[in-house]
Amino acid sequence: MFDKLGAAKEMAESVKAKLETITVMGEAGSGKVKVSANGNRKIQGVQISDDLMNPENKEELEDLLIVAINRALDTAENVSESEMRAMMSSMMPGLGNLFGK
Repeated sequence: MFDKLGAAKEMAESVKAKLETITVMGEAGSGKVKVSANGNRKIQGVQISDDLMNPENKEELEDLLIVAINRALDTAENVSESEMRAMMSSMMPGLGNLFGK
């Protein structure tokens, strides 16, 4: 049993390392705001269209940033769950859907 726990921990670390290399995007405002995150749900970058970079658009920019960030984090969460399900199914066939929705 301890061998399986050690293997599970090792596989979880492997999945975490893999998720560091996966980039997902969240967009808002028809692409005026783009946010990239890795599979571990860490924000990697923000791109903002030049036409939003003035004081009159401050509130719109803030709203679009929230939407884009949440979309990127939601996508990262889905990727992470998918990777964990794949790991679980390879370790214990039949239990991979334990983390499914």
